[in-house]
Amino acid sequence: MRSSADGLLPSPIVSGAWLQGNIADVAVADVRWYLDGRSGRAAYEAGHIPGAVFLDLDEGLSAPASATGGRHPLPDPQVFAAALGAAGIADGCPVVAYDDASGMVAGRLWWMLRALGEPVAVLDGGLGAWPGPLSTEIPEPAPAHFTPRPWPREAFATIEEVDELRRAAGAVVLDARSPDRYVGEPNALDPRFGHIPGAVSAPCAANLAPDGALRSPEDLREMYAAAGVDGETETVAYCGSGVSANLDLLALEVAGLGGGRLFVGSWSAWGAAPEHPVAVGAEPG
Repeated sequence: MRSSADGLLPSPIVSGAWLQGNIADVAVADVRWYLDGRSGRAAYEAGHIPGAVFLDLDEGLSAPASATGGRHPLPDPQVFAAALGAAGIADGCPVVAYDDASGMVAGRLWWMLRALGEPVAVLDGGLGAWPGPLSTEIPEPAPAHFTPRPWPREAFATIEEVDELRRAAGAVVLDARSPDRYVGEPNALDPRFGHIPGAVSAPCAANLAPDGALRSPEDLREMYAAAGVDGETETVAYCGSGVSANLDLLALEVAGLGGGRLFVGSWSAWGAAPEHPVAVGAEPG
């Protein structure tokens, strides 16, 4: 178990070089997961950052899917705390999360820990940014105590709140899915095709530079200003199931525009509710 190191993490993102130089003082969490059904754990076992523990999105970081909660509802706080404790992560332990998708999955753990006031950062650029060799040795961390805490209501938006905010002046709802899903092209993932009326397309991949790291804070501010986010705007982000939207929220924080809120159920919940309208096309609607 690593002890608390308040103030160690320099920002919501860290570079591979920073992590290599500070790895003894943080817990490193591998949260690889694949939409196509590949095993994140298998990828972890085939090679990971030395000392990293694996956290399963579908187990410790989510509750079972449901029509009302979407594909990745928030887990019970006891379940989340147990998963962290089993991985050797205690209250106050600085965590660096990574994936091999430039933070599109690791952002979920970042948002969850950040919502609870815990020190956490994402490895900028993901596994490809790690400058050292990988390991196949599976660590056996000593069990730690992570205190179960209710999910803070101010960190997320319910489906009813999103229905109000999409029509509210001074609020922006961001759709972090790919542009083809936003406009309503048929696909195998979405229960209905299109987007929440009033939501602005803000694909999470647009946050990334060609090397897979986040774009500069200046670029991100310019991009989100075009979407109507100015730092004072009440902002909610959603995606397909409440995972990749966290990369938008991470980008907002890096850009100095506030953290925003997550619509956890995202399109998997909105699209499954026939009473909620759907818009198609490139305009918010």
